[in-house]
Amino acid sequence: MAKETKKSKFMQPMQISEELAAIVGRGPMPRTEVTKKLWAYIKAHKCQDAKNKRNINPDDKLAKVFGSKKAVNMFEMTKLVGKHLT
Repeated sequence: MAKETKKSKFMQPMQISEELAAIVGRGPMPRTEVTKKLWAYIKAHKCQDAKNKRNINPDDKLAKVFGSKKAVNMFEMTKLVGKHLT
């Protein structure tokens, strides 16, 4: 018999808030996909800090997700984005 593989919590599709959907598209989608699309947006819109690549300088759309226009480091980003997933 083949062993059943359990899906990771990271791979479980999540509902996405309106603010986050404006950046990554409509859900549901797994956290991994949200993160991949978020980074694609950050790079395409040149929101990554030129000197310190770990920092993200939010534009208007990202500021709605992050809750602020001040720079956010990539580790904080995960926590802030988590608030937009259910």
